[in-house]
Amino acid sequence: MAEVEAALPVAATETPEVAAESDAGAAEAKGPHKLQRQWTFWYDIQSKPKPGAAWGTSLKKGYTFDTVEEFWCLYDQIFRPSKLVGSADFHLFKAGVEPKWEDPECASGGKWTVISSRKTNLDTMWLETCMALIGEQFDESQEICGVVASVRQRQDKLSLWTKTASNEAVQVDIGKKWKEVIDYNDKMVYSFHDDSRSQKPSRGGRYTV
Repeated sequence: MAEVEAALPVAATETPEVAAESDAGAAEAKGPHKLQRQWTFWYDIQSKPKPGAAWGTSLKKGYTFDTVEEFWCLYDQIFRPSKLVGSADFHLFKAGVEPKWEDPECASGGKWTVISSRKTNLDTMWLETCMALIGEQFDESQEICGVVASVRQRQDKLSLWTKTASNEAVQVDIGKKWKEVIDYNDKMVYSFHDDSRSQKPSRGGRYTV
């Protein structure tokens, strides 16, 4: 979670005048709490596709933000999975990275996936993951592209997309950290985007944690 430091307290030895000036300066300094990078929310409200429509045509870019305050506003007002009805996806990806297999940052990657049978669980895991991403809690943060919350009628799922699928050690480290972040105790599997593209997914996933 992105943590922000409060303004330093005024030392007890300062005069009232100095303290007042310090308080004024702290008030001016207080403001949007910047993140280390920009992030973008995307959404995909899926209806019956038109004949011949390419995959991803319903994917829409939502909002790009770079402060803690903007994140909370967007999450509270819009990007909470339990607000979705029917088949739909929410995405949180690094700014400049599209949540598509074809994107250069994602093309050689894959994803860790967990299943959720309850909307409240999905909301919690989605929020914890989003906070871990914008708060740069992963040691291999450069390897992470973003996270997808997929809401479906029968069961929902959450997928953490990463950049270099072939690097097993890095992906396993990310998977283990993610399990801690979302407090997930069941087996988690990692699949390559290449497998999904070929429609011949590796049974059971390539890696597990």
